[in-house]
Parts: sequence; structure tokens; C-alpha cells
Amino acid sequence: MTTSPTPSQAMTQPMNRDQPRILVADSFQAEGLEALEQLGCNVTFDPTCTKDELPERLAELEPDVLVVRSTRVEAESLNATPRLSLVLRAGAGFDTIDIAAASAQGISVANCPGMNAVAVAELAFGLVLACDRRIAEQTIDLRKGRWDKKGYADSMGLHGRTIGILGLGRIGLAVIERAKAFEMKIAAWSRSLTDETAEELGIQRCADPLELARCSDVVSVHLAAGPGTEQFIDAAFLEAMKEGAIFVNTSRGSLVDEHALSSAIQSKGLKVGLDVYADEPGSGDENFNSTISSIPPTCGTHHVGASTQQAQNAIAAEAVRVVKHYLATGDVLHCVNRASKTAAALQLAVRHLNQPGVLSHVFDLIGEAGINVEEMENVIFEGGKAACARIQLDHELGGNELEAVRAHPLVLSVHQTEVITT
Repeated sequence: MTTSPTPSQAMTQPMNRDQPRILVADSFQAEGLEALEQLGCNVTFDPTCTKDELPERLAELEPDVLVVRSTRVEAESLNATPRLSLVLRAGAGFDTIDIAAASAQGISVANCPGMNAVAVAELAFGLVLACDRRIAEQTIDLRKGRWDKKGYADSMGLHGRTIGILGLGRIGLAVIERAKAFEMKIAAWSRSLTDETAEELGIQRCADPLELARCSDVVSVHLAAGPGTEQFIDAAFLEAMKEGAIFVNTSRGSLVDEHALSSAIQSKGLKVGLDVYADEPGSGDENFNSTISSIPPTCGTHHVGASTQQAQNAIAAEAVRVVKHYLATGDVLHCVNRASKTAAALQLAVRHLNQPGVLSHVFDLIGEAGINVEEMENVIFEGGKAACARIQLDHELGGNELEAVRAHPLVLSVHQTEVITT
């Protein structure tokens, strides 16, 4: 079994100010820490760091990269040091990071998607089985010395039943594979799911979430948390579910209206399996007073869907790959806060000889015209003699400015075209 080093082991290294600095403020695989060090990084490992302690640690260490799992990264942390340029979530979900605050500071946020898909799918099915066979309740009764074979002999059974899957990312697809092994019928809803894809997967495509709720004996939630999905599972959805159906959530607690779910457990006899909760504790916290998890017959786990050795090894390897690529190229793999659409209206393409002074000339003219550069790249051609700068602007460059760009002796051609958005 892989074990993480203790904080004292990783934090006794002398600080080299010339090396890239990384703060790992959460649990992390030992092999991953060693791999980060092999990249030439100065790594500080502080797995017990809380969200309240994080700003001070960041201000003290001034890292370039912050790696977290469940530790919350709030605006105060993101403002603690101007050196921080990348926050890496060693996992898939990133709702514990203040994306708006990071974006406002120009800090990239990245994740490690898909590395935990099998682990979460396994737990989801574990909760489905636990709900159907009431495994947790039976265990509790046995420990109390109570025998109730007759009372527990009323399980629905999964063979031939319909499981409805909300969300078809990598985890949802992994759940489909396991549902087929149990010979279940499969229904699914996702904004991106088409009839053609549903046919390829051999599943039923539901037109909307309520149709899925009505047709399913089991509902398993695998949607991402974010704008548009808060309390996605509401009273209307739960009311549409079948009497005595199973409801499982291994995604995020914010997706579910827990008050409505509590009511549905009592009024419709729903059997519920939860790994996530609306107000669950952060990393390092031990006390949790949850109303929903204490209502029979809810079966609950401790947000451990991704917590298998296999998943954590895969996540650590992917985190190292993201950091390595970033340090080598400046490009952020799996960046979640890069704008999908900017205010760019025009693209200025400048073919030029690859020599000093050309781009500074172009940007001086753009700045003097009061025009903002939204995005740009400068592509170097084979041999290094020529390049092409593609500069996206929020307003059109005037005729005089275009002529001034063309007039530079190292400029080969200039074209300004409209940016086409889809």
C-alpha cells in the first residue's frame, strides 16, 4: 500500500528560491511528491493544512503552484501571494476553489478529470446494493444482537430493473458498464446525449430529467456542480420518482435539495445512498451534524468516492503531468477557468520576420489606438526565420494604424478579419 510521508519529512527541505515552489496542502501520494521533486521543484507537503491556515502558509512560502484535494481555497488564500499562478485540484470536482477570485487574479485553476471514474462508479454501485439489501441496517442490528431475517427479506433486486443515470461524463459511463454487468435496463439524461450516442451505448435516452425520474427504479447522480445545477434534484424531481425507488448521489451535495429529499424519504419510501452532503465538513474537520444522513433508511459514506489506492495513484500521476507540462510550456492542461468566449471582435494576423522589435511596434500601435488585446499567439515557422502573430482585438484597428503596421521593414503581410463565434 502506498503511504504519504509525514508533514515533517517533506517540510524539512531547505528552501531554494531559484526553484519552482509547490505547496501540497492536502494528502498526496508519496510517489507523486517524489516525482514533483524530480522535476526540480521545491516541494512543501502540509496535509493537515486547513482553509483557515492556508492564507498564512501561502504568504510564508510564496509558491508558484498550490495542490489541494478537499482543502477549500477561498479568496483570502488566492490573494495571499502574487507569485501563485496555478491552483491544481488533485481530483475532478473543483467547487471547493473560488473560481471567480482566481480568475480575477489571473490564476489558472486545473483539475485531474476522469482519474477517479472507476472508484466513484464502484462506490455508487456499492451504495445501490447497500440500499436495496439494507446492508448497513442489517449490520447495525447484528451488532446489537438482533436477528430479523423476515424483516429484511423484502429487497427489490436489481436484475431487470431500470437504473437512471443523470450525467454522462466518465463516471456516468463507468456506471453504465457496471449496470450492464448486473443486467439492468439503463436510462440516461445529459444535455449532450443524442439519440445516436444512446443507440451506440445501448441505453434509453430520456428527453428531460423528470422523464428519467418517472421511469427509473434506481437513480444515480453524476452531474458536475456549478451554475445551473445547484439543487438540481428538487421537490419536483423527487415527486416524479417511483414509490420505494433508490436514490444515490456520489457527485456533490449542492445538487440536492436535502429538505425535499428528507420529505420524499418519508412520503415515498425512497431508499437513499449518499457520499456527499450540502454542508459537509472540509478537510481535517471531524464533527458533522447532518439531518439527512441520520434519517432511516439513508446509507451514508464520508465523501470517499475517489478514495481508493488505484484512484489516488492515478490522480497523483496526472497531477505531476499537469505540473510538468506547465513548468515546461506555461500551458495549463485541464484549465477550468480559461474564458470560453472573450470580447474579441477582430483578429489581426501579422506575418513577420522573426527578429526583435516587430511585436513591440505592433503592440505600441494597438495601445495608442485604445484597443485591448484579448488573446494572442506567435507561431514560429520551421527554420526560425519567420513567424505569424495572431492577435485578437476587442475593436477594429483603423486604416492608418494598419498602414503603420505594414510599414515596418520586418513585416511581411497584415490581415484583419472578423472573429467568428459559434
